[in-house]
Amino acid sequence: MTRKGANIRPYERWIPALPFIALGTISIIAGGLLAAVTAISPTRHATWAAAYLVLVVGVAQLGIGTGQALLAPKIPSSRLITAELLTWDIGNAGVIAGTLMDRVALVDLGGVLLAISLVLFLLGARGHTGERRWLLRLYRLLITIVLVSIPIGLVISRSAH
Repeated sequence: MTRKGANIRPYERWIPALPFIALGTISIIAGGLLAAVTAISPTRHATWAAAYLVLVVGVAQLGIGTGQALLAPKIPSSRLITAELLTWDIGNAGVIAGTLMDRVALVDLGGVLLAISLVLFLLGARGHTGERRWLLRLYRLLITIVLVSIPIGLVISRSAH
């Protein structure tokens, strides 16, 4: 699927976003459920994990996956989407597992995978030449915020040990 932007039917733009929408939605629900289950006796890790699931794994994934689908000049290849999904979701799993198990190296590896994923998302939307420049700026801002937060999170993870 590499049709050029002008020839893409509106519904075709949403097809590459579906895995990100599904996994992002599941993550938001999982984070909400985790918060509900641990509300009676919250711990620092459980509260952090619930927020991380909702905000990073869920909301950010929805934003970057949908943003790429709307902004890419051509429909992203299934190889690119697979690489983005794997690096994003395995990276997030590494950050969560490493934090919960107090394994800094696993958190670091997750952070590296997240950074790779964000670069892939930027590459997937490069070449956008539409009238929605504001949306492209918003997309890049979201990626920048998440990218800048990775080393901050890694430093915080190290200082917690």
